[in-house]
Amino acid sequence: MTWTSTMSSGYSSLEEDSEEYFFTARTSFFKKPPGKATEGKDVEKEREQRREFSTEEIRQKIEAYNSMTKDLLKMTLGSNSEYTGFIKVLMDLRRPVTVRGHHKGAPVAEEAFYLPQEVNMILHISSNTTARQVVVALLGKFKVVDNPAKYALYKRCRRDEQVYVCKLTEVECPLYLRLLAGPDPDSLSLVLREQQTGEVMWDAFSIPELRNFLLILDKEEQEQKEALVRRYKLYRNRLEEALRQHRGPPHRV
Repeated sequence: MTWTSTMSSGYSSLEEDSEEYFFTARTSFFKKPPGKATEGKDVEKEREQRREFSTEEIRQKIEAYNSMTKDLLKMTLGSNSEYTGFIKVLMDLRRPVTVRGHHKGAPVAEEAFYLPQEVNMILHISSNTTARQVVVALLGKFKVVDNPAKYALYKRCRRDEQVYVCKLTEVECPLYLRLLAGPDPDSLSLVLREQQTGEVMWDAFSIPELRNFLLILDKEEQEQKEALVRRYKLYRNRLEEALRQHRGPPHRV
């Protein structure tokens, strides 16, 4: 299956039934953190509480946000204090997903494989769009048929050379958080990841999904075996060559 992109539109919208989206390089969005990302209790305590702003306050915040952003991903104030804008979400899925494809209008059997990692999706959403809706939309763009409950939206911020990560609740609104944090990715970055449960919940997967996982593991295992065989054949050849050079030419009697 091939993922296509449309550079002319430049985004995916939750309000439109469009298949247009594009990726941007991870390095253009995230700076490589010097330390390991941690999920700290201090960050959980600092989870932003949704507060009500007047229309004038929202307008001022949007104007300040748009003046600071260095790209075209600006916010727009609509009616009833609702506003729309863009968010970038880093795709950071470590396990294979199950995808349903189409070929010339006919459905194709589901298959499991790894989605591209370390790339950003751009979504156009409203201030009322929840984290769960963002997760569903991202999976829908890739035609992923897995249960959305297996995934979650995380926020990542950088403070004092340390990277902190915490999971958003399903009802939190990412665009609201983006507006409060400003456009600086160090202040707030959004990441799509598997639920951090500590253990893989195998019961949540269907039998076809588990069989596909086994096929992928078998393939990876075979590739690793072949790589090891090639590696040690090379070592053996080098050792034999070194022994021949050490012994020197045979002596004549």
